Amino acid sequence: MATVAAAGEREAARGWNIPFVIAASSAGTIIEWYDFYLYALLTPFLAPLFFPSDNPTASLLAGFAVYGAGFAVRPFGAVVFGRIGDVVGRKYAFLVTITIMGAATVLVGLLPTYQQIGILAPLILTLLRLLQGLALGGEYGGAAIYVAEHAPDGKRGLYTSWIQTTATVGMFAALGVILLTRLGFGDQVYRDWGWRVPFLLSAILVFLALYIRVRLQETPLFARLKERGRTATNTASWARQSFTGSRLGLMLLALIGMTAGQAVVWYQGQFQALFFLTVFLKTPYVPAYVILLVAIALATPFFVFFGWLSDKIGRKPVILGGCLIAAVTYVPIYQAIMANANLVYDQAGKITGANPNIPVIAALVWIQIIYVTMVYGPIAAFLVEYFPTAIRYTSLSIPYHFGNGWFGGWLPTIYLALVAATIPGQGYIPFLGLFDLRGLNPSGAPDGNPLAGLIYAIVVALMSVIVGGLLIPETKDRRIWEEAEGAPTEPLARPAAFSG
Repeated sequence: MATVAAAGEREAARGWNIPFVIAASSAGTIIEWYDFYLYALLTPFLAPLFFPSDNPTASLLAGFAVYGAGFAVRPFGAVVFGRIGDVVGRKYAFLVTITIMGAATVLVGLLPTYQQIGILAPLILTLLRLLQGLALGGEYGGAAIYVAEHAPDGKRGLYTSWIQTTATVGMFAALGVILLTRLGFGDQVYRDWGWRVPFLLSAILVFLALYIRVRLQETPLFARLKERGRTATNTASWARQSFTGSRLGLMLLALIGMTAGQAVVWYQGQFQALFFLTVFLKTPYVPAYVILLVAIALATPFFVFFGWLSDKIGRKPVILGGCLIAAVTYVPIYQAIMANANLVYDQAGKITGANPNIPVIAALVWIQIIYVTMVYGPIAAFLVEYFPTAIRYTSLSIPYHFGNGWFGGWLPTIYLALVAATIPGQGYIPFLGLFDLRGLNPSGAPDGNPLAGLIYAIVVALMSVIVGGLLIPETKDRRIWEEAEGAPTEPLARPAAFSG
């Protein structure tokens, strides 16, 4: 009689099964990322509508703070929906998450502005962003695990890399919809009400995603373990399995040694590249969006390539290699972007606009997104292999969302604050009052040094290279299907340095 593992791998490897699983999981996840990133991409545009101020920098900081709030609660969503996913099932958890995300996004599109309802507008907006963050905290883990627990050993990096494309594709879709609607409506109509349309479109997209996901079944690996009584049956057993012993240490190690570095490379290479062009270099939104759309379109296939490569040479060389290369090359890349932006200055030396060399800057952004594909393409496979099936939803989601929600999500806010700290006469981060960074602006540029914010991404990426390289074991050869046969399910917790 064939072993459960062999039978499971045969079932997972069926040609008709995997494409449907990937397509169904990816479609819903793309929509969730689209919903979540709409506000993020429109932050500079929406800030004066919901956070009016005599100081444009203060309004923008408030807008970015609410942008960051959606990321800040993602780890809490990971805990809430991690429990549902590990106790009830993977399918049920991400049916709930997409419903919450869709409802919150549509409500943002219906929300009156500060001029219409005063202080209630930013308060309600913040609440809706928190709901979006909670939903996303449960979505990603469910989708990544759903694909991974259908995939055969030896191809997990390849198959889960398709899920890894969804965040970037969701951003691409949001960029495309925003660009088309802004061009179609014109600036005044878009400012009056046209900005609501991309949010309201979410209602149709979420309905389609729910229709697809209702047809999904539970993953065969989780279903087998549940039949054998080897999964958590209630909150107490789930908490005991998830947070006792070495579990918290493993999550912390995965966070510091992998997902933190992955996160800053992801957000620096895509979101911050866009904000760098529009906020700091004052590039008009049309060429800036075109640059990002071209770079994303040309780089996205590399998610799958690096997922496949990680099946061959390992997760660590690809992920940590991407972090290292990014940290070493960010400064010259952004110097080259500034050199090709053809900046326009006023008499006081402030940047007032840019006429960018689109092909050159698109190539420079493309290089950064290649780094994104290196660090992000294999990360789902690594996290799935690092934690056992019974608590995988929770254990995977928490370090992922602390990394991407906190280390990555706050990057634009931290970047802006670091640049502001180099403005002559200011010399400190306004809301922290900690650092005098005027030495990073030797030219005395009145807008500050736009490269100063790179410090954060570089330091965090190097931290993950060192910690992950020294303390995290390679996971690509772990056979997760053997768990259903009763083989040991402990994660690869102790590298050689910890043994003995």
